[in-house]
Amino acid sequence: MTTASHTHDLLVIGAGSGGVAAARRAAAHGARVLIAEADRVGGTCVIRGCVPKKLMMYAAGYAQAFEEARAYGWTDVSGHFDMARWAAAKASEIDRLEAIYRRLLADSGVELALGHARLQGDGRVVIGTREVRAPRVLIATGGAPARDTLPGLAQAMTSDEVLNLRELPASLLVLGGGYIAVEFASILAGLGTAVTLAMRDTLPLRGFDADLRRRLASALSARGITLAGGQAMQAFEHGPDGVALHRADGSVLRAAAALNATGRQPNTAGLSLSEAGVALDSRGAIVVDADSRSTAPGIWAVGDVTQRVNLTPVAIAEGRAFADTEFGGRPMRVDHRQVASAVFTDPPIATVGLSEEAAVRLGPVDIYEADFRPMKTAFAGHEARTYMKLVVDGLDERVLGVHMIGADAPEIVQSLAVALSCGATKRDLDRTVAVHPTAAEEFVLMRTPARRLPHDRTAT
Repeated sequence: MTTASHTHDLLVIGAGSGGVAAARRAAAHGARVLIAEADRVGGTCVIRGCVPKKLMMYAAGYAQAFEEARAYGWTDVSGHFDMARWAAAKASEIDRLEAIYRRLLADSGVELALGHARLQGDGRVVIGTREVRAPRVLIATGGAPARDTLPGLAQAMTSDEVLNLRELPASLLVLGGGYIAVEFASILAGLGTAVTLAMRDTLPLRGFDADLRRRLASALSARGITLAGGQAMQAFEHGPDGVALHRADGSVLRAAAALNATGRQPNTAGLSLSEAGVALDSRGAIVVDADSRSTAPGIWAVGDVTQRVNLTPVAIAEGRAFADTEFGGRPMRVDHRQVASAVFTDPPIATVGLSEEAAVRLGPVDIYEADFRPMKTAFAGHEARTYMKLVVDGLDERVLGVHMIGADAPEIVQSLAVALSCGATKRDLDRTVAVHPTAAEEFVLMRTPARRLPHDRTAT
């Protein structure tokens, strides 16, 4: 093993979105930075998460687009989805993006070291057979699918394997009701697979606004997805004839294949964290303070490995805040209280701020709603609907939450998230002139509350 003195100012473990953002920002402030990666540069989002998932979502969307095209006067519009062809194109695109990430690191002056990293304490990190030292170490190793939440579950595919499929299964059993579960259920159903969504809760997306959850359940059912909710899962089996899920009520759900989307866990194994004095919480996540400091001197952590808000933009913001604070002379903290998010189902969901259920616990609220058939699909004879909701403080008219399910929801809510971060009131939206004809204009045309709710002091 080769040993080095403090040849770097910062060692980053994990070249995903958060680690790369921190490394490049620290280097821009003049720091000497080394980033270690045990797999591919780009992390979960680029290699096996957000990007390939959305490319698969785009592919699934063409089935409905072909159908709508006929209603708009197009003839001879049809096609057959070739999973192997998509997989090859996806692999090429991911290779291209990884090359861009590598080039960004090189152009920023960040040294890349490939290999598994282990903490040794006192600023020492072993990468493969090489030992490096720095006064600051940042852990940004992200998360991975949990495979032990149910007996036999390790035999099921995770999102990693689904994104590498070269042939679609005839039927798919999706286990879980969160982001990953509903997104892949929607996508695979759009590509022609018969999908069953099995979840413990009666509705998908626990923690989201209840009106969105109900409408998503209806939309998924309308697209042919079987919702099997309200029962705990007991055991999973994989055999020569397919898979079987045994549930608490004695029922058994079967399919040709299964996707384990029961959750993700922090990537902390093999880092020697305990030896370095880094504390973990009950979920196995690294315990950090508001400045992303761990319990060990000189060690920080950002992104999904901390289990604060597991979203790529949050990891990036945390990484940059760390670098600005430690190397840029500009102390920064990330506000995790008002983070916009999107769920890329069909139709998609987007949300920012408080749900109705959360807001009413804090005080009186006014609820504004719009529910309509969007022009594009209504013309084609489809029954799909768009739903928009504003949660407004009943005392000072400040907008507390924006929620939407329908076409273009992520793009629309991203813009409105800026307004919320600036403290926009309902009066600010009312005096905004609408852009017509758009779906987004409905957010500035809601004049009368659908309901006024008093402070619910009994809500938990």
